[in-house]
Amino acid sequence: MTKERIDIEKINEQLFETKVVEPDNYKAASFTHYLQNHINGVSQFYKKDALAFVKEILVKEYPTNEITYKVTEEALQYLIFDLNKTVPFPAPEKPKFKFIDLFAGIGGFRMALQNLEGKCVFTSEWDKHSKQTYKANFGEIPFGDITKEKTKSYIPDNFDVLCAGFPCQAFSIAGRRGGFEDTRGTLFFDVAEIIKKKKPKAIFLENVKGLRNHDKGKTLKTILNVLREDLGYYVPEPQILNAKEFGVPQNRERIFIIGFRKDLEITDFHYPEPTNKDAILDDILEQEEVSVKYYLSTTYVQTLKKHRARHESKGNGFGYQIIPNNGTANAVVCGGMGRERNLVLDDRLTNFVPVTHITGEVNREGIRKMTPREWARLQGFPDNFKIIVSDAQAYKQFGNSVAVPAIQATAKKIIEKLNRK
Repeated sequence: MTKERIDIEKINEQLFETKVVEPDNYKAASFTHYLQNHINGVSQFYKKDALAFVKEILVKEYPTNEITYKVTEEALQYLIFDLNKTVPFPAPEKPKFKFIDLFAGIGGFRMALQNLEGKCVFTSEWDKHSKQTYKANFGEIPFGDITKEKTKSYIPDNFDVLCAGFPCQAFSIAGRRGGFEDTRGTLFFDVAEIIKKKKPKAIFLENVKGLRNHDKGKTLKTILNVLREDLGYYVPEPQILNAKEFGVPQNRERIFIIGFRKDLEITDFHYPEPTNKDAILDDILEQEEVSVKYYLSTTYVQTLKKHRARHESKGNGFGYQIIPNNGTANAVVCGGMGRERNLVLDDRLTNFVPVTHITGEVNREGIRKMTPREWARLQGFPDNFKIIVSDAQAYKQFGNSVAVPAIQATAKKIIEKLNRK
């Protein structure tokens, strides 16, 4: 079987089938991880399953051919050669450090650290829609559920930085010292377990601002105790950074937790100073007229106005908000209110014929939701970042993402500190 007889496009098409982004498809994830890591010594962790995945596809596509090990190996090499032709954000050719991306979402951490010439050697994310977006942009299918031992077994050794935007969960620490064992049953436990086994030089954790006061501060205290005492990392006091101070017009506060392995003898760390406070909403708004589907119906506008009026009469500040063009957006979040609190005025609509089922007519005040692309810009994703999912999924994905510029500014400080050692 020759290169001409192997249809590489067919193999690539297989990677976008729903089944390959399901949580337990280890072969598909290994295949893409192998392609990404064939020259940096990490490929040994992925080659066996990568070959098995390619052979499955070749047997399916070429049932009359004998698919030998040699044929499968050749096909794998062709795919390596083909890899960077269609990937919008390929890894740097000569990376300066290695990192892993846990709870990866759509790749905010990866985008930031690749911009600093880092090489991602392992990714995990359980949501199949996020995995599709990740594959479309980075050419890699994340492994699935990181709580499973089999998933953890694919993590290579000798990477420099562990990145994780892990979800916050309550810890049951009543009457105990709040150590490693007390985090069992939480996703942080899985992160800690990986740190304990792999001992990366540095760790970079991100979470919601509320982690600082979660369970009256006990949760954060437990996390810091585990990292410092049980795992042996120098962890400076966590800091809350706001995305709006790093070049995007979004009021998004998140807590960052940084750690360095103690044998590196790093005893100080300074979080980044704000780099750009001047961004305004107008910087990220669409330049052309957007679809009528983003404009609210008259009925919905009235509902929102009544809803806010009820809360205002009770002294509450809850309700929809229209962000001025020279203002700063509220934090984009996964839930529906993330859109209603970030409405904009846009009077450029020329076609008021609805394209979706709405109650009433399209409003003539110019009130619309932001588009998924505008949300992407609020999070610092470049315009060539592919959005291949439905609007509903896109809002969810960008709402759950990290703000790339804030992550990158902090990661730069981490790498500078490691380089000095």
